[in-house]
Amino acid sequence: MALPELLQGKLSLPVVGAPLFIISNPDLVIAQCKAGIVGSFPSLNARPAEMLDEWLARIKDELDAHNQANPDTPAAPFAVNQIVHNSNDRLMHDVELCVKHKVPIVITSLGARKEVFDAIHSYGGLCFHDVINSRFAHKAIEKGADGLICVAAGAGGHAGTLSPMAFIQEVREWFDGPVLLSGAMSTGDGVLAAQAMGADLAYIGSAFIATEEANADPAYKQALVDYTASDIVYSSLFTGVHGNYLRPSIEAAGMDPDNLPESDPSKMNFGSGGSTKSKAWKDIWGCGQGINAIKAVVPTAELVSRMKKEYELARQRIL
Repeated sequence: MALPELLQGKLSLPVVGAPLFIISNPDLVIAQCKAGIVGSFPSLNARPAEMLDEWLARIKDELDAHNQANPDTPAAPFAVNQIVHNSNDRLMHDVELCVKHKVPIVITSLGARKEVFDAIHSYGGLCFHDVINSRFAHKAIEKGADGLICVAAGAGGHAGTLSPMAFIQEVREWFDGPVLLSGAMSTGDGVLAAQAMGADLAYIGSAFIATEEANADPAYKQALVDYTASDIVYSSLFTGVHGNYLRPSIEAAGMDPDNLPESDPSKMNFGSGGSTKSKAWKDIWGCGQGINAIKAVVPTAELVSRMKKEYELARQRIL
């Protein structure tokens, strides 16, 4: 295992809460960190751009206050997701704010740029990069990423097609640094399975949509309770990049989930809905294949507590 020093002794469960476009907000991030897992959010969620400064200040202040009041159970570090793509005209503005606030972890997606990694490294921050195959993984490490987030088949939102077992095995043949695994995990059993395959941390998103703190439509949260993996559709139509979405939300937008056209990756535009009038993430709901484990909308602390119990029971079963 290759857990970074920044995270050693800071986690109650080896989990990073994945950044959720629109949905992740300071309330969710703070709740995740206080529960003992890394909380994260996309910087683009803070709108207008000036609000990012306020969000970062609030998260830092509340976590610092928690740590002073609870020295024996400190909060986990937090992370900010940066979309490294030419459609994101806020990138360097947001990176500069991460440097200003010394954000502990930055998660980069849809492009690896050395200048972004160098900026975060300037104050000792960590950079984890989203990848869907080993070729992209090599590029990210060559450009300076500290760790890899292997986004396997079944992950919510933008996702790859590789089996998690095959993906982790392939990456571990050449990389011994921090590896996070994303793909259809919503239970503590899944977290332990990720570690058994060779990952250091599980990267979990969809389960946290169905929490009280998440900034998601109540109907969206309830849909995660009501539907299962068979209701997930894999398509590039909505953003230009292949991802997993809930079938009922596609149908509600007046489209046939079984006959969706492909989209042009060069026209990627987050939140625009690609070539459709419905907006990705807002109207077309992203979700991973692990939703069958989501049985109710609960507080974040309760969800993490349940996962901890499942994790320990799973460990006991195999020992």
